[in-house]
Amino acid sequence: MADRRPTLPPLNALRAFDALARCGSLRAAAADLGVVPGAVRQQIASLEEHFGVPLFDRESGRVTLNATAERLADAVGVAFAIIMRAAEEISSYDDKLRLRLGVPMPMASEWFMPRLARIQADVKTLEIDVVPVPVSLTLSDAPDIDAIIAGGEYRPLPDIAATPFMDDQFGPVGSPQTVGREADELGSATAIIARDVRYLWDDWFRESGTAPVRFHRRREVNDLVLAISAAKAGLGLTIAPRASIKAELTSGTLIAPFGFISRPAGYRLCCRVADRDRKPIVALRDWLVAQGKAANLLANAV
Repeated sequence: MADRRPTLPPLNALRAFDALARCGSLRAAAADLGVVPGAVRQQIASLEEHFGVPLFDRESGRVTLNATAERLADAVGVAFAIIMRAAEEISSYDDKLRLRLGVPMPMASEWFMPRLARIQADVKTLEIDVVPVPVSLTLSDAPDIDAIIAGGEYRPLPDIAATPFMDDQFGPVGSPQTVGREADELGSATAIIARDVRYLWDDWFRESGTAPVRFHRRREVNDLVLAISAAKAGLGLTIAPRASIKAELTSGTLIAPFGFISRPAGYRLCCRVADRDRKPIVALRDWLVAQGKAANLLANAV
């Protein structure tokens, strides 16, 4: 029986296609590759000839990706990013294990960065480039990131390997001057809603067993960082992960009148299934799991 598997297009054509998809024009793609625009145009034509279908809309001298090309661009971008990461790991001149790690704000500044020196002291070959990311970011949205730390609200896709390492607790918080300490006062509060995680209030009501209330007022802000800032400024109550506001809780800038509850999934280190055995990811995963166990034991003992 004949092998009907499709043949891969030439690598140079894919490189030109990727550059055009990223840069948005033939001229910019040519500059990115260090060639003349005609060379990019020739490679694009060979790619369309290879597939036998048009990949671009051509109008008034402009070349733009059509729907078919956009799907291919996503796959090619991820593939090149994976190849680049593997090449960097193999050719590392100083034997460092490099990792681009996405950490949600504000956890990046409040929880991870204070631990970075300890990680690098314990795993001396590991070098981590911390990339602060929105809470809602997924690896599908960021092909240049190797792994992300995600809280209990994250729902990994089947091609993502997710390893739990620490409890994730969350709850309503606000400034001492504006927060009532009795549960029956919740309805009279102003609820601060972070648009990037607007579901957190619903999650808290459901997971805490607290009956939902109709808030006196709702105030929306763009993201969780701003929501926490608004709560610190006395503008109302917001839902926040405990790990992201430990300093504020210790100083008393924020209080949690209803306490915190643990999310079932906890914090997880998430990477693509194809990357889960890469040395830098294994090194960080082992460190996080060990530290998470210690942190969970300490929290449970208090």
